[in-house]
Formats: sequence, structure tokens, C-alpha cells
Amino acid sequence: MTFCSRTIAVAAIVLLAVPALAGSKPTLLGASRDWTAYQAMTSDGKVCYALATPRSTEPKNVNRDPVYLLISDWPDRKVANEVEVVPGYPYKIGEPVVAEVGHSRTPFFTRNDGTDGTAWIQDSADESRLVEQMRKGSEIAVSGVSDRGTHTKDVYSLSGISAALDRIKNACGM
Repeated sequence: MTFCSRTIAVAAIVLLAVPALAGSKPTLLGASRDWTAYQAMTSDGKVCYALATPRSTEPKNVNRDPVYLLISDWPDRKVANEVEVVPGYPYKIGEPVVAEVGHSRTPFFTRNDGTDGTAWIQDSADESRLVEQMRKGSEIAVSGVSDRGTHTKDVYSLSGISAALDRIKNACGM
């Protein structure tokens, strides 16, 4: 499967897996290297988002699906740069999730909905700072712990993130 078709397939899974994104079929805004930008209508209004799948995951022998990193703009909610991690498993409650770009570490909080886990930045004031670091960096690593106690690390390329984020900013006017 090519990167573009894999990313489009993941985008469809994202809309089904993340209730807030459920709504109209996403419109592709464009692909930029390892990131793809979309726009959709949801019950919360218009959303524009950029997403990527990890270029590497650890441990390799664990079945997880889907795994991705998502950055969303919600104009009606006046929310920009909302960073979300979907690890492909439920998180162990109370265990930290951390994203690292270079030497900077950003803590996330977790939420499980059945067999699906998600993580968001603990302090919303850190979102724009992390996104700016991502624009300047080459990769971001996200570490977490599954409800079974498995420690995971997903590494995402940041190649193309600036173009993808520019597309969502233009589409959502934020």
C-alpha cells in the first residue's frame, strides 16, 4: 500500500474511531511528504486536521491499529493546534504519555473509550509551543503504556508537517 492510500485509509478509520470527527466524508486538502491534511464537517462544526502514521513503532511484535498523530483546528470552538495521539490500544490509567521533539518533553493526559485510547496535551497553553517545535523538528517520539503494561514508543517523521498545517490553517481560517 502506498503512503497516500495508507494515509487516506487511516483518515477514514479516524473518522470512524474518533466520535468528535464523525460526520461528513473528509475532503483531502493535500499530502505533504509524511503528513496529510483534511477538512470535514462534524456535529461540532467544521474541522481541519493534519495526520501522520508512525515511521517506527516499538515493540514491533504488538498488534496495534490504527496508530496516528493528529493536529486539529476547530473554528466554531475557537480551538487551534489541538494535538491528539491515538496509540491503537487503551492506555493504562495513571501512566504518563510523553511526546519528545529534540530535548523538549510535553506531557499528555489519557482517556480510554472501550478498546480505544487517546491522549491530549495536559496544559492547552503548551499546544502551540509543541506545534511550533514540530514545525522546526525532524521527528517526534510518543511514549506510553498500554492497559496490559506494554511500554510503547512511536516515532513520527515531521517531514511535510509545515505544509500540512498551512493547508489546515488556510482551510479553517485560523
